[in-house]
Amino acid sequence: MTPMDMLLSRASTDRLKPPAPSEAQMAEILATAMRAPDHGKLRPWRYVIVKDAARLLLAERIVASMVRMDPDVPEFKKQKRLNRFSTIPMTLVLGMHLRPEHKIPLWEQEMTVAAGAMNILNALHALGFGAVWVSGDVVNDPVLAEELGFPAPHKLAGFLFIGTPEAPLPSPKRPDPAQFTAIWQGQPVNFPADGKTP
Repeated sequence: MTPMDMLLSRASTDRLKPPAPSEAQMAEILATAMRAPDHGKLRPWRYVIVKDAARLLLAERIVASMVRMDPDVPEFKKQKRLNRFSTIPMTLVLGMHLRPEHKIPLWEQEMTVAAGAMNILNALHALGFGAVWVSGDVVNDPVLAEELGFPAPHKLAGFLFIGTPEAPLPSPKRPDPAQFTAIWQGQPVNFPADGKTP
């Protein structure tokens, strides 16, 4: 598989089974995140690996956070989150070590974290693993963030569920890039994806 084949065949999946990456593999995978664009070299990405018995502890914290964010959250949603977080082979907590006082805008710092996460997803796929990036209201819970090591102003960017795909990855139909691309020639552009002719 060529590098382009690898990039074009990546797809998210939460149908994951053991094994998760080894410690050495995770070190290599996380090294790819350090290649993300990072204006100001602030290095805002932070990663927390959760595996083995700690999965249930995290799952319980996630459910407690759900209730804090919405006291009326349905029981089936709590059970679904509890099950997913406690049974997926590995969860990678995506943290954002933010510096609001810095001249680099917060949105750029956050984009650096997102770019690092995308590199991780691609690296996992390149090594034969599967993953999916999940978020939800809990990423906005400052209590959960602090429990995981990210007191304000730092935040959560979500969670990567990681393991080995249970089956070959699907080949979902992807949109044509031409629908989202325009050539600028001095006037505002239009995009076919927005129902407008370029």
